[in-house]
This record gives sequence, C-alpha cells and structure tokens, in this order.
Amino acid sequence: MSLVSYDCSDDDSDKDNNINNTTDPKLVSIKTINSAPQIDDYLLETRKQRTLIDPKCQELTFNPKYEDLFAPQFGPKNPFKDDQEVNKNFLTGHIEEAHVSEHVFELQRKHFHVYGKASNPSDGSNNEITNQEMKPLETVKRKKISNMDSSNIDGYTGPWIQFENESKSAKPTPEEQEEIESFMAKKKRFGKKMEEKEFEEKATVHIDDVYDYQGRSFLHIPHDLDVNLKADHFPSKCFLPKRVIHTYTGHSKALTAIRWFPRSAHLFLSCSMDSKVKLWEVYKDRRCVITYLGHKQAVRDINFNRKGDRFLSCGYDRYIKLWDTETGQCIRRFTNRKVSYCIKFNTEEERSHLFLSGMSDKKIICWDTRSGNIVQEYDRHLGAINTVTFVDNNRKFISTADDKSIRVWEWDIPVDVKYIAEPHMHAVPAVTASPNGKWLACQSMDNKIQAFACMNRFKLNQKKVFTGHMVAGYACSPDFSPDMSYLVSGDADGKVFIWDWKTTKLLSHFQAHDNVCISTLWHPHETSKVLTAGWDNNIKLWD
Repeated sequence: MSLVSYDCSDDDSDKDNNINNTTDPKLVSIKTINSAPQIDDYLLETRKQRTLIDPKCQELTFNPKYEDLFAPQFGPKNPFKDDQEVNKNFLTGHIEEAHVSEHVFELQRKHFHVYGKASNPSDGSNNEITNQEMKPLETVKRKKISNMDSSNIDGYTGPWIQFENESKSAKPTPEEQEEIESFMAKKKRFGKKMEEKEFEEKATVHIDDVYDYQGRSFLHIPHDLDVNLKADHFPSKCFLPKRVIHTYTGHSKALTAIRWFPRSAHLFLSCSMDSKVKLWEVYKDRRCVITYLGHKQAVRDINFNRKGDRFLSCGYDRYIKLWDTETGQCIRRFTNRKVSYCIKFNTEEERSHLFLSGMSDKKIICWDTRSGNIVQEYDRHLGAINTVTFVDNNRKFISTADDKSIRVWEWDIPVDVKYIAEPHMHAVPAVTASPNGKWLACQSMDNKIQAFACMNRFKLNQKKVFTGHMVAGYACSPDFSPDMSYLVSGDADGKVFIWDWKTTKLLSHFQAHDNVCISTLWHPHETSKVLTAGWDNNIKLWD
C-alpha cells in the first residue's frame, strides 16, 4: 500500500490535474507501507492449493477433498485466548463422553462422597480426584468379641461375633424418644388432615298436596288414569315414539342415571352431577315432587328397593346412602373409603335387605341395610366394576368391569361360575336385562350392543348385534320395549336409536338432546312412552 503527499500551495484546479501525473515536479514524497503480516512460504503455498470453506457453511455446492473440509482456519492468532480453554457445550462447562461402566461409576461416586477421593474417569491413568472441602475420615476399627472355643458354653460366640459396646436393644434412648414425641406432636398439629365432617342430609318437598283426601302419599299408585299401572302383563303391541310431550328441567348439571318407580312407574328418580337426587311425576302435572341433597360430590347411581319406599344413592364422595322415599330422611350411610360405581338391590323378599355395590377397587361388596356391615365380597375382577345385573330370579348376577371381562356369579358364592373374556372384546359399561328375563343387552365400547342369552347357558348370540350409533367412551344404558319388539339406546351425539329386536334393523333415530344421551327408559305399561336423560341437564318424555 502506497501513500502520496502533495504540495498544498497550488490551487484546486491544478491539484486535480496533477493527481494522476506521477512525474509532476510538485510531487513532494512517496511512502510505502506493507500492512500484511509475514507468512511462511509453506503456509502460503498450502493456502494456494486449498479451497477455503466457511466453517458456518451449511450447504456445499461442490465435492471438496478431505484436506479442504478438515483444514485449520487461517488467520492471526487471538492473543487473549488461552490455549488450554475448552469450548463449552453445556451451560456450566464442557461435557465429554467417557466409556465407564455403570458399576464402576457408582462405585467411584460413592467413594468420592464418603472418602473425598476417586479415580479420574476421563483418562486411563490412576490419577485421583480429591474433594478439597472434605476432611479425611478417621478410620477407627471396632474390636470384636470372638470366642471359638466350643467347650466354653456360656462364652462361645461361633459365627455370631459381636462388637464391643454393641447395643442389643432397638428401644430409643430418652433423648431420641423426646425428639420422636416432639416430631409426632408437630405432625398431628400441622401435617395430619382433619377428618371430614359428615355431610348433613336434607330433603326439600316441592308440592303442597303431599297427601290426598284419604291420607295417601304421592307414592300411592293412581287409579284415575287411562292405563292400569298395577297390571302384571305387558302391552301386546308397542309403537315407535314420534314427538316429545314434556321436558323436565331442574338439574343444573349433566344427568347420570334415571330409574322407574318399581312396578307402577308413575314416578321416576333422577341423579345428576350437581350432587342432587330428584323424584318426578310421570302423569298429570309432571312436577318435581322432592329433592334429596346428601352428597358432597356428583351422584353416580341410584336404585329402588322392591317396594319403592326406599332407595340407594352412591356418589363420588365415597358414600352410599339409604333414603326414605316419602320423608326424604337418610336412614343409613355405607362406606369403605372407595368410590361405588353401581348399586343394585336384591328384589327377593327374603333378601330385600341386601344390596350389591360395584367398587372402584375391583370388588363387588354385599351390604346389609339393617346392620350396615359387609356380608360378602366378590373380588375376582381385575378392574373397576361397571355394572351388576341380577338374572335367573335373583339366584345369579352378572358383573362387568374395566378388565373387559364378564363374570357370572352364584349368589353368596365369591367364586365366579363363568368367565367370559375374548381378545376382541371391549369393556361393557352398561347392561340391561329384558322384561322376560331371557336376554341381556350389553352396551360395548366398540359402538355395538351385543345380546347374551342368560337362561341356561350364558352365551353370546352372534346374530343379535346392534350397530349404527356412537357410544365409545360413554356409558349409555339401553332398554327394551315391554313387548320385546324394540331396543332403544342413546348415543354420544344426543340421538336416540331404535332397533327391531328380531331383525336387528335400525328403524328410527332422532335428535333428543344437545349433548350425550346417557340413559333411555321405555315405560313398562305404555306402548310408546320413552324417557331420555342427557348431559344438557334435561329429561324428556317422548310419545
């Protein structure tokens, strides 16, 4: 690089004309400065032969040689950079892999924490890494009391050698006992949870005419209707429902179950996630008769006894409660600190004081309502119990669980008499028995309703499979028409599906609710009345 200086006494026009003239006599001096450092001839020759590649380059447009790819970077050396500095590849330093077995690593780590020194795993030498902050341990060997003379009966130790001053008692010293007591007192005062107070049950009656002119309560079966609600026979011919005739509103959250009043079905019971149970009228004004409030969390299932004067409710607060239907009084509470998913009264007169509950801990428990004690446990399932259904005149019952199996039990025998589990089977969250007691409609999680014969041999009927609805993930309970002509079920979209029982053909489907239709019930004495409950907080009566 050359620097040129000129005489500044000349005018501007002359200077412009003379800049490019190197032979101008007015040129004062010329200075030459070499700004490039001295480079060895070998490095210069090597650099000319190689193609420089940017280390940050992510894409190559030609096929370079190995020497070009891994050539060192050229340039002046950083005087402030230490030769021994290692580039960081971690937040706190540099991590490099070392081929050390897990056993050797754990051995050296424990040795380092105990004795303050360990071998260096980064190299193959025997150099040691020491912990400067740790004081060396004073190794004091305890003396052993050993007497191998077998002739000395009292002092013979044999292989059971003891140390001197070894304590043979595990009882804590007075100082340790005082410390333990102070710790337990603090735990009891601060750490231990206070026992939950029992929720006070109450009932609210919503009607004024609780008793009629003869002193009969609302549980009395009415006579002034077009249908005989005390008849034992079923309607000879049923028809498909066409329209909704009434909508029951009152629950503030999604419905979980609905149940007819036994035999007459002039009332029905409903439970919801708003922790309330309500009793409703089916005929006349169709009012809400009474509200039972006794659970702190959502109510899962409800069930009447054989007469209807009492019913059970179970909720996610881990309580099962027995109610008086007429007065709304809570008669008894049952709990084993587990959630009950289903409850079912035994309708036999001799065993009407017993009921079964399917628990979340894989057990089916039989309770006695008179004493409140557990009478029997059935614990063969491998998952939470979903349903319990009585068959064969209450001599047997069927249970389904999350283990995708179906088991048949004899009453009061805690060993299942039949076990059904196939690789293609799905969980069955809802089961309904037919009016004649010969069939079971099992709602399966693969969007099918499968029929099982339950008279002599409990067997799947391959021809009676009902499809077309979507119930995967929901326990939508199906139901039969009284004359066994139709099978009705809700689905996850809020629709109601009705199939022909004999041909399994889908006859009708319509939108019933804005959310999941969780339960459907066909009136046992009516030809076309169907009750549906959904997650839109409504109950609808169709005809």
